[in-house]
Order: sequence, then structure tokens, then C-alpha cells
Amino acid sequence: MLAPTDTLTVDTSMIASWRSDTAYDYNRELMQSDFNLMDWLLEQIGRFFDALIGSGDEGDVRTVIWIVVGIVALGLVAYFFFYHRARLFSRRSAAAAVDYDITEDTIYGIDFALAIDRALQSDNYREALRLIYLQTLKRLSDEGRIDWQPYKTPTQYIAEAGGSPFSEFTNHFLRVRYGGFDADLPLVERMRALQREIEKGGGHEE
Repeated sequence: MLAPTDTLTVDTSMIASWRSDTAYDYNRELMQSDFNLMDWLLEQIGRFFDALIGSGDEGDVRTVIWIVVGIVALGLVAYFFFYHRARLFSRRSAAAAVDYDITEDTIYGIDFALAIDRALQSDNYREALRLIYLQTLKRLSDEGRIDWQPYKTPTQYIAEAGGSPFSEFTNHFLRVRYGGFDADLPLVERMRALQREIEKGGGHEE
């Protein structure tokens, strides 16, 4: 019995034509590009220098230009580094100064009259307002109208002292001290007027 005839044949000429056809060149998509951005950039800079000074024997001039470019680049890097570093340290210094100035509010050991006068002379109305508030707490504490304690909140003193003048007085203090509102001379004068109204009938000067 005869074996079946193998009808599959390889057409080498057709395979060769496919290999030469770019439409069937699938391997090109897998090949990595040899493009290098830094090499291209250096090449463009070199061409610029060639156009600027020519491409002859001016090698020394090209070297000098490259040195100048390098110095300028290093100068820019150093400038930005130290500039931003200085700003960073200045922020830290400012934060440290704020932490140092903000002490726990106390009513003892302070010459309020002198401290308020100094704050007003330097136009530090925010500090003057704070001192007027603390001065009033001390006077009320001395009179026994409030029980001053360092852990108490301003709203607790409103409940103890009572009255709308003290409530308005405290609200002004809270808005400036913790609410970020600005203080000015008219507000300080208003605080002093409220202070006199709160202390009506008693109190003594510090």
C-alpha cells in the first residue's frame, strides 16, 4: 500500500518577499530606540556653538564657552539651593519666635499698666487688647467676683461675672486672640470703655 503523497511544500520565494516587505516586519516594534535625550541635547548645543564660532580649529574657544556655561549652571543651582534653604530656615525661626512669645495667659507677676502702655506705644494693639483682658480678670479675681484658674476658659468667666458688658468684652478678646481678627486703636478704646463699665462700683488700679 502506497503512503499518501505530502502535498505541503514551502515556497521559499514567497517567504523571501514577505521578509523584505516592511508591512510584515513585526520585530521592529519590539526593538528599543537608541535615542538619547542628553546626547541629542549636547549635539544641538554643539551645533549652536559651531554656528556661533564656526567648526574650524577654535577648540580653545569652545572649551572656554563650555566652562562658562558650567559655571553659570552651578551658580544657578547654588542660588536656588541657598535661597530656598534660607527661606526654610527663616520659616523655622519665625515659628520658633511665635512659640517663644506665646506663653500661657496669667494674671500674676505682670505690671499691666506698664505693659499696656508699651504695647500701645509700639502700635501692638493685639497685645494691648490681650493685656487689658487679663488685667480685668485679675481685678475681678481680687474682688472675688470670679475664681480665676489657669485651666478655665473665657466662657466660664462669662458665667461667673455675668452681664452683657463682660460678654461683649470677652467676645472681642476671643475674636482677636483665637479668631484671627485684627485689632486696632478704636477696638482697644472700646475694650477700655467696657473694662470701666465692668468694674463699676469697685476695683483698683494695678
